[in-house]
Amino acid sequence: MSDRIPLSPPVIEPLQAAASRPLWSVMIPAYNCITYLRQTMESVLRQDPGREKMQIEVVDDGSTDGDVEALVQEVGKGRIGFFRQEKNRGSLRNFETCLNRSKGYLVHLLHGDDLVLDGFYTEMEKMFHQFPQIGAGFTRYRYIDHAGTMTLPGPVLLEQPGIIKDFLSQIAQKQMVQAVAMVVKREVYEQLGSFFAVHYGEDWEMWIRIAAHYEVAYSPACLAVYRGGQGHAASITSSFLSTGQNIRDITKVIDIVQSYLPREKRRVLKKLARMNFSRHYAKASHNIYHYNPKAAFVQANGALKMNQNIKTVYWVVKLYLLHCRKLISTFNYSLWQTK
Repeated sequence: MSDRIPLSPPVIEPLQAAASRPLWSVMIPAYNCITYLRQTMESVLRQDPGREKMQIEVVDDGSTDGDVEALVQEVGKGRIGFFRQEKNRGSLRNFETCLNRSKGYLVHLLHGDDLVLDGFYTEMEKMFHQFPQIGAGFTRYRYIDHAGTMTLPGPVLLEQPGIIKDFLSQIAQKQMVQAVAMVVKREVYEQLGSFFAVHYGEDWEMWIRIAAHYEVAYSPACLAVYRGGQGHAASITSSFLSTGQNIRDITKVIDIVQSYLPREKRRVLKKLARMNFSRHYAKASHNIYHYNPKAAFVQANGALKMNQNIKTVYWVVKLYLLHCRKLISTFNYSLWQTK
């Protein structure tokens, strides 16, 4: 496990036969998110069905922003397990550790800055009971920023809980779910392995890989909350914006997942994926321009290289016009000061 980014899916070892196992493993990978970790743990504890039914554990990847173990003890009062990596292994290896340490039949990888709303585990348990053939399931979700402001929920995929028809073709075109909303059977990870290849988009690759082998269910109940936004500067996502690593990683994932898709659909789905992500990054460049202009142009130019379509060109041109207006305004202000 010396390499931080595995070249192939790491093995998740099957558990030895045991007299009893919990239904749930809520595994909380954490790295330098102590500001939000308390809220994350409390969101799980409010729904705690007891030790026999749920394993809860924080797996810390060598955080340096505070005493994570002390916080886990304070909040969990012995209910939440704790494991600390001997050194920082990187997010992919930490996820691998989480999965191998999990004991439950259903695994929820709950990142240390995200949270779940009351009823999440009950809703997911009902869904896995109703559709026992599924390999994974997820709920509707919303975003929260660094200040605690939540967005409206995302679009409804199904009016009632159910299996998503041809989910593979849908998820191969664009990211439709954040990890906080997804629950996966441990046996699925045992069959398919853990996350690999990239630091950005690794979850999207996993959902496509799962959809290629298993049916996936969905509940329209909005019970998961993903933390993002410009104030969340410590996240992997934010740190990749200025370098364009996010676009390079997504492009790599698009290439990797072609082998998971039916041969007759690969060309069309690849083109749609590149177009959808191109539009996403071009539009997102406006959201980051005011606090990180350099990253905004990296995202806009990367979007154009990924796919040139009307919407992408529109957002890129709009960004450059916005920048020109800012330069003109700054120049006029400088002239006024010299008078």
